[in-house]
Amino acid sequence: MASAGLRVLSAARIALSYGPSYTFVLLLRVLVLLNRPDIEDRQNRIVAKTPGKLQYSYDFIVVGAGSAGAVLANRLSELHGVTVLLIEAGGPEPVLSDLPVLYSALQTTTIDWQYETEPSTRSNLGMKGNRSKWPRGKCLGGSSVLNAMLYIRGNPLDYEEWAAAGNHGWSYNDVLPYFKKSENMRVAGYERDPFHGRGGYLGVEELRYYSPITDAFLEAGLELGYPIRDVNGYNQTGFTKSHCTLREGLRCSTAKAFLRPIRHRKNLHVILYSDVQKIHIRRTRQGFLKAVGVSFSRLGLKDIKVFAKKEVILSAGSINSPQLLMLSGIGDRQHLAEKEIPVLHHLPGVGKNLQDHVAMGGATYLIDSPGDDGPMGSAFVLPRLLTINSLRTFIKNHTGPLYALPTTEAMAFVKTRYAEDTPDIQLFFATSGDNSDGGIFGRRNNGLSDEYYATVFEPILYKDSFTILPLLLRPRSKGYILLKDSDPKSRPLIHANYFQDEHDLDVLVEGAKLGYTLAQSAAMSRYNPKLHNISCPGCEHYPFLSDGYWRCQARHYTMTIYHPVGTCKMAPPSDPLAVVDNRLRVYGVAGLRVVDASIMPTIPRGNTNAPTIMVAEKAADMIKEDWGLFRTHYLHYWP
Repeated sequence: MASAGLRVLSAARIALSYGPSYTFVLLLRVLVLLNRPDIEDRQNRIVAKTPGKLQYSYDFIVVGAGSAGAVLANRLSELHGVTVLLIEAGGPEPVLSDLPVLYSALQTTTIDWQYETEPSTRSNLGMKGNRSKWPRGKCLGGSSVLNAMLYIRGNPLDYEEWAAAGNHGWSYNDVLPYFKKSENMRVAGYERDPFHGRGGYLGVEELRYYSPITDAFLEAGLELGYPIRDVNGYNQTGFTKSHCTLREGLRCSTAKAFLRPIRHRKNLHVILYSDVQKIHIRRTRQGFLKAVGVSFSRLGLKDIKVFAKKEVILSAGSINSPQLLMLSGIGDRQHLAEKEIPVLHHLPGVGKNLQDHVAMGGATYLIDSPGDDGPMGSAFVLPRLLTINSLRTFIKNHTGPLYALPTTEAMAFVKTRYAEDTPDIQLFFATSGDNSDGGIFGRRNNGLSDEYYATVFEPILYKDSFTILPLLLRPRSKGYILLKDSDPKSRPLIHANYFQDEHDLDVLVEGAKLGYTLAQSAAMSRYNPKLHNISCPGCEHYPFLSDGYWRCQARHYTMTIYHPVGTCKMAPPSDPLAVVDNRLRVYGVAGLRVVDASIMPTIPRGNTNAPTIMVAEKAADMIKEDWGLFRTHYLHYWP
């Protein structure tokens, strides 16, 4: 156990290290302002409306301008005669969010909702309060502005399973055209690949900077019999350098991709800093319920109403979409009654079926950095980044380590002994460890306790290292979201339920062991990797590298990769947890859809941003079909 003195010294050192880091960021911001107009992009950024400039009603109201909402706003406003209002709780995306290397610095800032899960006794034991931090984007572009930019579609079997569960129209062949529709694939060798698209709004590229050790990781995969392949093709099993949502090496959020190019469309209005409080639902003369508009607050103004002539579409994400449904009287009857919310429609699946990709952090391998790997060394260490040379190469040459993503330069989809037809583990290769940034970002973002960090990582501060992080692709454990009370400003209660099913822990342990085998490969031997052997507090009694050791590590350093899905489940009406049908219409309420990751019945085997964009692309076409918007007089497209 770390002494109280060691924890105090650790906290003091971290506090002192913020100074140089933030001075570097401020200098970088000034240099971008003066020398990188491509990043400032002032002429293309969205000019938002004020409440006084809004119309009384719109054809479509889209709530949330994130990975799904930005796509919907673009596609629905393509047609003349259709009016769209896009409502976003946050503001514009910050300029420096474009830099890949600053990804970790964006969490727990003003563009993050800063959600946390409820305390657990099975997981997150090394985190403050036994909670997991769940960052969610609160700005134009939503979570696509603060995520790790990884472009992964999931396994083709994921979508076959969706269709087989009764969701007609969601098979792999049904969804592949919508992945391709968004995509502007710029990775060499994929120009004519039938699984990829060119000319879409969303840029997909490799990183402009990779650490030298990344190639050794890929070679290690070959040693174990895994190919280096396109994991977004039909066969997912294998290794790859990370493909990311980038344009010219910089972050390509959905705000940059889908909103900036259409900023001049007069039929699309965008309003920022606006928190939707409630969906207005009326009972028609025919006796059915219909969504007719929303109320929102903005900068002190409350109960601003705007009405929808056709539909209200929730694209607020897997936390906020079910929260808004429940606040509006749609959800489990008993729960709503407990919160003194009038029940308009009993829909018990709202907030249920919560799934997330749980991972094991802390598997840090110390390495020897050969002298021929350049000034940045073999792996990422923060003090080596904070140099004038890094700034110079970024500003003048548009290259260098500021274009890096050290948290995930490469990845693999692998099978453990529990796997059947598809990979059950995703391995992320980080050319850094929790020691690499001195605890400034990783410790804060993951919520590690002072005792954990001081005990495990202070002794190896700023030493060269890498991390192989195993992630469980298809967890059996499921959680749920509840309202704290009837106040829209209150944070919902998030019960992640990690490791509720012990099988999840069994598979994750096998993933960690596969990562260790990779680290011991001949390809990695040039770097002499050694797994850091200071056990986390609470795991000291387990033999090093035993299954018990790995299980304890997973329970203490329980990580999310920020992929919550499923809380407004798409399913046939026979499913007791069904919230939306296969056209994403909310059961029992006309004029109301949900279009975001919350509709996913099961979590895709991979990062969820690309699938969320696909869902929005497909939904836009379904909405146009349902309203007859493909008729001739609507086929005048805005540019």
